[in-house]
Amino acid sequence: MPTNTAYAPVPAPDPAPVHPDQLDIAGELLTLLRDARTEPRPDPQLEALTLAVAADLPVLLWGEPGIGKTAALTQLAASLDLPLTTVIASVHEPSDFSGLPVVGDDPAEQGIPMAPPDWAVRLVRAGRGLLFLDELSTATPAVQAALLRLVLERRVGALRLPAGVRIVAAANPRASAADGWELSPPLANRFVHLRWTHDHDVVVRGLGGTWPRATLPRLDPAKLSEAVDFARRAVCGLLAARPALVHRLPSGETQRGGAWPSPRSWEMTLHLVAFATAAGSARDVLSLLVRGTVGDGPGLELLAALDRMDLPDPETLLADPDQADLPERGDLRQAALDGVVAAVRARPAKNRWDAAWALLVRAMETGAPDLVVVPATELAALREEDWDVPASIERLAGAVSLSRRADRAAARVAVAEEAAR
Repeated sequence: MPTNTAYAPVPAPDPAPVHPDQLDIAGELLTLLRDARTEPRPDPQLEALTLAVAADLPVLLWGEPGIGKTAALTQLAASLDLPLTTVIASVHEPSDFSGLPVVGDDPAEQGIPMAPPDWAVRLVRAGRGLLFLDELSTATPAVQAALLRLVLERRVGALRLPAGVRIVAAANPRASAADGWELSPPLANRFVHLRWTHDHDVVVRGLGGTWPRATLPRLDPAKLSEAVDFARRAVCGLLAARPALVHRLPSGETQRGGAWPSPRSWEMTLHLVAFATAAGSARDVLSLLVRGTVGDGPGLELLAALDRMDLPDPETLLADPDQADLPERGDLRQAALDGVVAAVRARPAKNRWDAAWALLVRAMETGAPDLVVVPATELAALREEDWDVPASIERLAGAVSLSRRADRAAARVAVAEEAAR
């Protein structure tokens, strides 16, 4: 009988042979692509992160997906020579952080110990490391509750993480997180919150093979005691004057999942101010840290208080006005001049009044002339009948007159615009 060839299987063609060395060559190419250098480069958010890590405070990086939060943590661990342990919070159960109960030989006598997970055991054996809690905003409320002890007390089950372990977490805003949750207020208040954004130049140079180098801040041993005293005076001085800032739980759910003031977060802020002072960190770095710990409003108030603490003593300025060292920033210079006028008002005397005029002349010669207008007007009002007008006033007359004419012109323009409406 003839065979029906229509249903006969057609043999598949032999696959093209793969050269056994091609995967090795591909591995070499991948190695070259992963090869990167680092360079010292000013980066306020990276410096803020390393400062918080040095202060042994838990940090939470907030940012949109794909902007390099995980890459930054990987590079930070490599730069600090710390083994990196990554734990995806959202794929774990609460027991993975609080510990699994293990029944022993005699639970009635010895109790039931809570066994820690393997990653915690590895960290304890290493004695140091960087624990990276990723995708924190996708963790369920039950998991967030289990993380409270880990973040604050460094305990996982019956195990306590060694002092050499630092904790950093990352989260996406709820709107861009996969099945995201708002962070619970108790957990949020245990972190320093840093808004992580990408820098165009950093990304371009990084893709070209050169990333910023993450280094721990260099603390000046001679400034440690002074830094602690400065931080305590700043924080305690602000809270003494503004007691409502000691604890302020936001009303909105989203705000409660961020930075807000409490005794715990103010203690963290005090530590950060001390570390930033001892390291000589720039103001923008300190601003990121302070606002990321107690929130924007209280943080800005503390920064303003720190600025006032840095102002020169009015009596020192009056003692030698010709050699006075005035602040460069306009707002601080204005505050210093206002302080000098207030000092003369508190203890009026002819020599102090003359010294204040000499100081205003120096301020006009070394900075913006318009800053002396208000102090000059207030100082002129303090003149007593038997005080001769100092010659230095003539040098200020032009700047004061010009400023007043500018103010009057601006007022006329505003009136004309209002009438035209």
